[in-house]
Amino acid sequence: MEQPPRDTKDWTWTIQLRCPDCGLEAGVIDVAEIADRIEAGAAEWVQILTQNPAADRRPAPVVWSPLEYGAHVRDALELYDARLVLMLIEDNPAFKNWDQDEAAISGDYVRLDPDQVATELADVAQTFVARIRSLEESQLDRRGTRSDGAEFTVRTFLQYFLHDLVHHLWDVTGQQQSEA
Repeated sequence: MEQPPRDTKDWTWTIQLRCPDCGLEAGVIDVAEIADRIEAGAAEWVQILTQNPAADRRPAPVVWSPLEYGAHVRDALELYDARLVLMLIEDNPAFKNWDQDEAAISGDYVRLDPDQVATELADVAQTFVARIRSLEESQLDRRGTRSDGAEFTVRTFLQYFLHDLVHHLWDVTGQQQSEA
């Protein structure tokens, strides 16, 4: 099966500006609201994966199916939770590179079971959301650095992840976030 083009964009700008595609202005979202939004977004993903009979079908040969996007979101939730833990226990950890395109190929996203991915996504989202809800104000400025040099605080890291989650919902549904 033909693979979609690699995503080589630097999306860190989405912490500072409204995304013209999905409509989210992640940088203005308070951390106290992020957990609820991730929880709601994960519930949308579960619904998409379990109630869409075409979840495993690509809309075009080089565009991921809802299943592939859902598997990516599941893996991103797990990765971001692990990175959040590092930010909380280490001083300015350096994150190893994660090649999301390679993860899709090696994880055989295209052949996964949508119901299983939905269950796993819900489970990792619950863990991540609980960790976010347990954060203290004093932890929000702890830092971490991505392998490409992008620097995050816990606050901007969570805003960045929220954009990823919302943007991939937009990729599948086309529905933009309304302005607050």
